[in-house]
Amino acid sequence: MFEDSGWQHIAGTKNSGNQYFKRIDENSHDDIFSDAASRAGRYKRLSDVLLSGFIALLPLFVIAVTSGHFNLDGFLNPKNFYYTPGLWDMSGFDFWRRFLFETPFALLRGYIWIAWVFILFTSVFYIIKSHMLYRNTLQSDEVERS
Repeated sequence: MFEDSGWQHIAGTKNSGNQYFKRIDENSHDDIFSDAASRAGRYKRLSDVLLSGFIALLPLFVIAVTSGHFNLDGFLNPKNFYYTPGLWDMSGFDFWRRFLFETPFALLRGYIWIAWVFILFTSVFYIIKSHMLYRNTLQSDEVERS
């Protein structure tokens, strides 16, 4: 059925869950889903997966915020994230060697919370977007039927 529509099955089995296809006919549709109901089902599944991930991350984010793991003072004084004793009194090659070694750890220590905020906002954005696509696809399917 898919090959007749211009798509070739590349990988995946009946029990693997994920199927991979590639378009072999340039005149075939960009979307492999043939009807609005299957397209709406895809958007609904995407929305459900993103929502469950968001629900799982939200309590961890709240715990991290309330326990003080997110240090907003780092924007004002990033030197607090460096733990090497006497680092700021050193000079020359010794300073640069220790500074460059510790900088990745200091960045992770001080600014990892930005990744959490980005993940949460991105999740909310895609949850809303996929839910809107789901609703729009269902509405267009109802219009086509009538």
